[in-house]
Amino acid sequence: MPRRDWEEITMPKKIPLRAEGFNPFFDLIGLKFVRCEDGCSQCILKVEEQLLNPQRVLHGGVIYSMADSGMGGALYSCMEQDELCATVEIKISYFKAVTSGTLTCNTRILHRTSTLAALESEIIDDSNLIAKATGTYSIFKESRYHQKAWK
Repeated sequence: MPRRDWEEITMPKKIPLRAEGFNPFFDLIGLKFVRCEDGCSQCILKVEEQLLNPQRVLHGGVIYSMADSGMGGALYSCMEQDELCATVEIKISYFKAVTSGTLTCNTRILHRTSTLAALESEIIDDSNLIAKATGTYSIFKESRYHQKAWK
């Protein structure tokens, strides 16, 4: 059973690889990080029946979630202990429909300042570019408000 005691949890600055319960949303869609360091990340997702839309194609929101999560993980890997981040915007282009298999999302930081970061994700299957996304993230210091928000 995942931990639910929000008052005692602090975000590590290292994303645990293949750790169930760390992020319930990851568990829900089957997203797993296999690399997350030095401003880069790689996550994988096996296409499952419950992730398909009514046309029997992987829902675009799942692919978007891979890009957003990959970007957050890549940025989180090089943040200071007292920093947090949040998505400002993401633009994604879809190139190929997916009905089965395993997807890989490779992400890297393109540019970072003390308050903003630009990132890029490529989602691929065995040999095809499925989607490409660019995103902007806000970087900010953790405040007492953020610490109390979970209580």
